[in-house]
Amino acid sequence: MGLFRKKEDTDEKKSEREKVEERREEVLARGRKFKYPLQYAKHKVVLLTVIISTFAIVAAGIFIHVMLYNVQSTEDIFYRITTILPYSVAEVDGEKVRYSDYLLIYKSTITPIEKQGMITSGQDFGEMQKYYKRESLNAAEDYTYALKLARELGIEVLDSEVDQAIENHRKAGGVERSEEAFDRVLQDNFNLSRNEYRRIIYLSLVSQKVSEEIDELAKIISNEIGGYISEGKSLADIKKIMGDKVEYEETGDLVDRMNIDGGRATVALRLEKGKTSERFISNSGNGYYFVTLIDKTESAVDYKSLHIPFTELETRIAKIRKEGKINEKIVLEDDTTDEETKEE
Repeated sequence: MGLFRKKEDTDEKKSEREKVEERREEVLARGRKFKYPLQYAKHKVVLLTVIISTFAIVAAGIFIHVMLYNVQSTEDIFYRITTILPYSVAEVDGEKVRYSDYLLIYKSTITPIEKQGMITSGQDFGEMQKYYKRESLNAAEDYTYALKLARELGIEVLDSEVDQAIENHRKAGGVERSEEAFDRVLQDNFNLSRNEYRRIIYLSLVSQKVSEEIDELAKIISNEIGGYISEGKSLADIKKIMGDKVEYEETGDLVDRMNIDGGRATVALRLEKGKTSERFISNSGNGYYFVTLIDKTESAVDYKSLHIPFTELETRIAKIRKEGKINEKIVLEDDTTDEETKEE
């Protein structure tokens, strides 16, 4: 009957485009059978990846925490980690002490000892480690307090100042080393890269600037000495007057003009024989100096000097230690021993 047409008849009446569309729908329909199971598997893989990654990060964090705060490892890999992640080893008056600064100072002090063969046994090395860990942690805390004061006082150390200090060190002792040679000295003798050395120099310069800024007593003493010099008194006579407030020194003979003495030889060379300099700050930043020239040649100098040390920063640090404002996150072996001895 005409009511029911054969499929072939219907297909014959379809255009080629309609046939292609039908075929396409058939293929897509078959594909949908596999789509949702695959989507479910994909979500499952993503979820598992997130869980595993989270677990790995947490496990790594726990491992690093244990190695730093319990084992107190000083291995180079943990120093590298602490330069990237903001771990702190202590707090000084609310200021966090970088764990990386502590490890940097430690490795720069213990490496020369290892290199120079000053260790005779494992026990000797263990004792040295204890001592220099304590010294390095103290130094890192002192620098951190200086950084805090520098920020409060608006004191800055420019990159150019760090560059100049490094340049002075490169030419220290009258030997002008090449950049490459100087980098080898840093690496071979101190296990330091140039950037790590810059960090140490930066901390040192901050401490120097803060010491000068806050030490009013050193300024008063140096002004008083300046008055005595104007009256014609010698540095030796001034030492007798000032007593323990100053430190007096004589070279006793000609020394190299590039002598590592905080810049005293350099200043003395500019003077006429018998003349005394005005006040100047030591290159090491440990106080003011006055120098009197005794004799000089083109390459050597003989002088007397008077040193007025900076003490205010040390006094403030000692005060906050006494007040318990330094909280350390690691307990060094020597500290434990001291506590046990006190208890007994």
